Formats: sequence, C-alpha cells, structure tokens
Amino acid sequence: MRRSIIAILAGGILVLLAGGFFAYDYLKEKPPSFLIKLLTATDEPPPLPEGDQAPLTVPEGFAATIFARDVPGARVMALDPKGTMLVSLTAGGKVVALPDLDGDGTADRTITVLENLSQPHGLLVHCPDTGNASADQDACVLYVAETGALKAYAYDADTNTARYQETVTAFPTGEGHFTRTLLMHPDGRLLASVGSSCNVCVEKNAHRATVLAIDLASKQASVFASGLRNTVFMTLNPVTGDVWGTDNGRDVIGDDTPPDEVNIIREGGNYGWPYCYADRVYDTDFKEGTEAMCAATIPPHISLPAHSAALGLAFIPEEGWREEFRHDLLVAFHGSWNRSTPTGYKVVRVNLDDQGNPQGEPADFITGFLAPGADEDEAIGRPVGLLAQPGGLLYVSDDRAGAIYRIAAQSPE
Repeated sequence: MRRSIIAILAGGILVLLAGGFFAYDYLKEKPPSFLIKLLTATDEPPPLPEGDQAPLTVPEGFAATIFARDVPGARVMALDPKGTMLVSLTAGGKVVALPDLDGDGTADRTITVLENLSQPHGLLVHCPDTGNASADQDACVLYVAETGALKAYAYDADTNTARYQETVTAFPTGEGHFTRTLLMHPDGRLLASVGSSCNVCVEKNAHRATVLAIDLASKQASVFASGLRNTVFMTLNPVTGDVWGTDNGRDVIGDDTPPDEVNIIREGGNYGWPYCYADRVYDTDFKEGTEAMCAATIPPHISLPAHSAALGLAFIPEEGWREEFRHDLLVAFHGSWNRSTPTGYKVVRVNLDDQGNPQGEPADFITGFLAPGADEDEAIGRPVGLLAQPGGLLYVSDDRAGAIYRIAAQSPE
C-alpha cells in the first residue's frame, strides 16, 4: 500500500538524519516540511454520496445528513444574528455564508462574504445588546482571525455582506501553527489562540504558544495563558463560565506519547509546553535543571489519545438532548499523520459529572470518517469544528470532504 512505501521512505530518511545529536535536535524541533508533506500526502477523498444522507455512524435516535457540500477546507463555524451559518474556508482564503431559508436542514446556497484573506480561521459575530433588537442587528461586527491579524468588519445579516472597518491587532507569523481562533470572554475581552512556531522549542516571541486577551477598546493584546502548544479551538463551559480548550501534544517521541489535551484555561496559567507534557512530565529533550518548572504548571483536565489531533469541542445543551448527554463534552478528533497505526478520525463524547470532571474514557459519538484498519488515504473526511445547538442539533465541519454535516435527534414516532 502507498502508506507502507511512504513509511519505508520516511524511515530511511529518519535513519539518515539520526546520525548524531544535531540531526535529532533539528528533526524534533521542526520536522522538515518535505517530510511532513510526504507523510501527510493523501489521495483525493471519495465523493460524498448523492442525496442528503451522510455516510457516518451516529448514536441511535440521531440522523446524519449533509447540510452543505462544496465548502473546501471548511473549518470554523459561527451563527449570525439571524441564524445563518458562517464558515471559514482557511485554505481558500474565504468566509462564506450558508443560509437555510426554508428550514429543510440543507443549505440553500453558498454566499461568499469575504475573500482574498490570509488563512482565515477564527470567526466571531458580536452584536450590541441595548434592548433594541433591530438596531443591535444593524450594528453587528464580524471579527475574522487571519494568520497575521485580527480584523473587524461591519456585518449585515440581511444581505450576508461584510465591510472592512479596521485591523484590531497583529498576530505573530512565520513557521509553525498558523490558525488563530477566537472566543469572547465573559468579561468582554476577546481571546485569541496563537500556536507555536515549532514542534518543540523555546519561543523567542512571547505571544506564540499562548492564548491572548485582546482589549477591544484599547486594541492591546496581552498573554492570557501560556505553555499551550496549539490550542486550536476554545469554548465556554455553560455551567461555570470557564474557558476550555483542546491542545495538541508534540511529535517525534512515539505513537502513544504525549496525550492530546483538554484544558481549563485560567488567566495567568502556564500549561507546561515546551518543557513538560501530560501530567507535568518533564521532557528530557531539554537540559537538566528545568524539571522543577513542571511542578508549577497546570496539568490537562482531560487526557486524550496521542496524535488524535483534538480540534473542535462543544458542550451539549440541555434543551432537546437526551438527559444522559446534557452538559457532556464533544471533541472532534481530526486524525493522526505521524502514527504507525492511524488514530482519531471521529467525534467522541466525554461524560462529565456535575463538577465537569470526566467519568470514564471518551466514547465514540460519530464514526465512519475512516474505516477500521484503513489507511489515511481512504478516509472520507476529517472532522474539525463542532457547533452544538438546542433541539438536539450538532453541526460538524469537515476540511477533507469539504462539507458540513448535520446531526439531528429524531422525534419518537
């Protein structure tokens, strides 16, 4: 199979590079882009079936349908004040709207809201709350996080159009993780995640491997939390108001190490990267004498299988969902690229107690993106973002198939 050939080639390259300390140091800090591309090269996904049915397996009592097709590289989803879905197409440099005016569970068309952007990812629609709904809707701002800047646009929900207002702040750019994701903090600051410039290294820019807090009045950005290698998605716990985020562990130290993470992100907290991983385990790639740093870091709230590439996360609402699911956590596993046996390629549910603590291991919630034992080339898709809604609704973005799926609870007959 193609993966076996790639594995042999990659193995040969790794042997050649493993001639000494400096070769390893180079490899572990910034795996060469040509090697990553070799390992992640995949065939085009098989086409989605005709009709509305999605080729996914969901829990009994739910139905999976295709809400939208032909949205290549679909990543972050957000709803505007009229309930229209906005989606960032990161690779294509676009933000699109997917209206469903007839309410049949399928997008009527795809409207380009913005284009010619630089790797747009995070989206957030913020409307004032003065008590005058009509006036508030007319004053909505669409924030878009490109890889190098946070920009604000005046957004019209009636026409799904956006007009540039200002660049709020700049983000560090360069090598490494390029996605920037947004979340409105309860205190009114805008949080933005900025991933590391490398696999594992000591950052020179203090705003890398962090979550930033942006004061929208002053336009000043400060570090909210640090030691976060790549917190691609964040959400608010609806019960406590805490910020929760996924984080992807480093590569090149084995199939099962270190775990991916779900963190409760506290202001001023240090979550360990690059010196520590998992539950404050010291990374021996660093010189002795830094072990004590790990004791002062915050361990993961939930540990997830290594290299699953945990991305989107969402708390399940109360209304319209089964009682045993309410306030549990859903996490999208985008899927591995550097593991001998693929892992991820699914959405899991983490059962939480009343205090938000995990009860048992994550359970499969949506599968079918990759058949058991299949190669990554055979994956029909890779789940990214999650948008859970009252009424038993869940939307899932898929940047491989270029689709949005709608998972809906079915009314008992």
